[in-house]
Amino acid sequence: MKLLNTTLAAFLVTAALAGAASAECETTLRSSDTHPDGYPTVEGVKAMAAEVKDKTGGRICIEVFPSSQLGEEKDTIEQTQFGVIDMVRASFGSFNDIVPVTQTTSLPYLYRSEDHLHKVLDGPIGEEIARQFEDHDLIPLAYYDGGARNFYNAKQPIRTVEDLKGLKFRVMQNDVFVDMMSALGANATPMPYGEVYSSIQTGVIDGAENNFPSYDSSGHAEVAKYFTLDQHLMVPELVAVSKTSWDKLSPEDQEIMRTAARNSATLQRKLWAEQEKASEAKVVAAGAEVVKDVDKTAFIEAMAPVYEKYVTTPEARDLVKRIQETR
Repeated sequence: MKLLNTTLAAFLVTAALAGAASAECETTLRSSDTHPDGYPTVEGVKAMAAEVKDKTGGRICIEVFPSSQLGEEKDTIEQTQFGVIDMVRASFGSFNDIVPVTQTTSLPYLYRSEDHLHKVLDGPIGEEIARQFEDHDLIPLAYYDGGARNFYNAKQPIRTVEDLKGLKFRVMQNDVFVDMMSALGANATPMPYGEVYSSIQTGVIDGAENNFPSYDSSGHAEVAKYFTLDQHLMVPELVAVSKTSWDKLSPEDQEIMRTAARNSATLQRKLWAEQEKASEAKVVAAGAEVVKDVDKTAFIEAMAPVYEKYVTTPEARDLVKRIQETR
């Protein structure tokens, strides 16, 4: 009943919001994003929409609804599977319960750099991952960049695994995150994102982990000035379309959509890189200390029990090996 009510609500909202566009376009596709207007993922899908509209002579329009207007990620993923929403932009982490490979491809320290992540997703492995989404009525169109997550805290600079021992870090309610912190000798404290600032300020926790833009926009740099660039987690972002909506398009229009999505990924990654640099400069100017001389080898070696727990099949072990060997 809950899912039915959520789906009905989404249908009524999107039908009302898309009414004006529907009058102008033969086909209007509704796309959901939890991030606010102006965020790189939102701007990426908007760029895709502009190219699709231009290449189809205005026949196909994509209406982008940011700021969780259509619901949170997990809800909008389900609605996209059912065809109530036509498109969704969501983090791989939100697909873990639907497409198991997304958990394997989101393991700590799996990628050497963001460039390595892009090479993996833009090659044969990315195509292989995409096929597994198709088994769940989702057609992947583009992989976006969600940046690298890093540790930050109020106590001390972190350069080695030993520097993490005993510190309390906020993490998302995710078993992999909790096990990652345990493997590093720190204490994981799952809590809502909105409670992090006051919890660091009052000493309930020592720090948290996230990317530069989040560290900046949340104000966490004010209470946790030590930011360690260890890049422990890179979780891809996905733009996908409902199979129900996709099957209504002609092969020619499908190809226009795919091309526009690939082009939008190039733009989104550029916008993300610019935002990261701007956020880093802002927090440094405000007094944050960015630690870049990190002994990452020891961090990676500490992940052995995490990989042993979550990489349990021959297929998963082979995938991890191929990702690590991608150059």
